[in-house]
Amino acid sequence: MKKILITLVFSLFALPLMFGQENVKLAVGMKAPDWMFTDSEKNEFTMNSWAGKVIQVNYVDPDESELNEPFNEAINKAVDIDKRISRDQFKGFGVVDCKSTWKPDFLIRSIAGKKAKKFDTTILFDYDAKLQALWGLPMDSYSVAILDRNRICRALYLGKVPDSEIEKVIQLIISLTKE
Repeated sequence: MKKILITLVFSLFALPLMFGQENVKLAVGMKAPDWMFTDSEKNEFTMNSWAGKVIQVNYVDPDESELNEPFNEAINKAVDIDKRISRDQFKGFGVVDCKSTWKPDFLIRSIAGKKAKKFDTTILFDYDAKLQALWGLPMDSYSVAILDRNRICRALYLGKVPDSEIEKVIQLIISLTKE
């Protein structure tokens, strides 16, 4: 009877681990699990909101919002000034990790609004760190994922995108938009 009870208790703890895995560790070559977040006006977005486009997802702790500024400026230049990346084929946007900061939500929305205008983009809000858990992203950081039209992860940076990688990522985006 003791063995049966121990086996039953063990099984109750093991089953969710075997079958209840919602969280994954996003990696290059893997299809990115979908999500749903809202913008400051409560409009809902998923990755399918940009169906048919290559997407750049910036998952940002507001305390680290300047970490990839040179990278985002280079992407913005490649899109808007040099026209090397077609806006019709590509969408870069941010998801703010509100749970990783001490800053109040109203301040986060204000800062995000300025970034959205600067980069002419969409900023979404993750109040409960759902994407962090779903994709296995680090807490208190800035992550960048480049996903192809089929939502396969083609590049993933956890932290700062090295300056030596910026042009490589631009070339990757250009090639993905032509596929």
